[in-house]
Amino acid sequence: MKILIIEDEEGIVSFLKQGLEEEQFKIESCNNGEDGLSMALSGQFDLILLDWMLPGITGIELCEKFREENKTTPIIFLTAKDTLDETILGLQTGANDYIKKPFHFEELIERIRVQLRANIKNKQLLVLGDITLNTEKHQVYKNNQEIYLTQKEFALLEYLMQNKGEVCKRTTIIEKVWDIHFDYNTAVIEVYINSLRKKLNLSEEHNYIKTVRGIGYVADEK
Repeated sequence: MKILIIEDEEGIVSFLKQGLEEEQFKIESCNNGEDGLSMALSGQFDLILLDWMLPGITGIELCEKFREENKTTPIIFLTAKDTLDETILGLQTGANDYIKKPFHFEELIERIRVQLRANIKNKQLLVLGDITLNTEKHQVYKNNQEIYLTQKEFALLEYLMQNKGEVCKRTTIIEKVWDIHFDYNTAVIEVYINSLRKKLNLSEEHNYIKTVRGIGYVADEK
């Protein structure tokens, strides 16, 4: 599991990094709002620990902007702000939890585990219109009828559904689904997209996998 820490106090970052790595988490960190938002939007992280007061954009602004693009990755605010109104504002902005500084590391770990368990459970069953994908059982159903996909077709559909409503760039799909991290002809993706559309019997009226010309693809029900 990979956690992003967006915090400008070096002492806190060092403390968190050491403790979380001892718990077998992979950690990256950032000390300002603009870079933190860019890193968060990369989609590489399972959870974000976010300070409220940051150089550049604040944690609240970052959370709002992030939630416009990503509705699912858990965010835990770490902050000295402690009034009820501030707590409510943080949660209304899109945070999943809120822990006040100073805090006990053991409490933070339990809060992180709660969020990760909930997020994993939510991610096991993905829904796109009348299509349901079970990541744990590796099954896909359309109108309650099982659809048999190849391993790569399943991985591609899973990635698109995990990022439902977001445009997935061809270069990113090649990296995430094909695990290719060098310049590669992305035309192969179109072959698999066409195969998925055919197997899922997607009509023009209910074409849940759309091509975004010159960029990539988006899965949505609109």
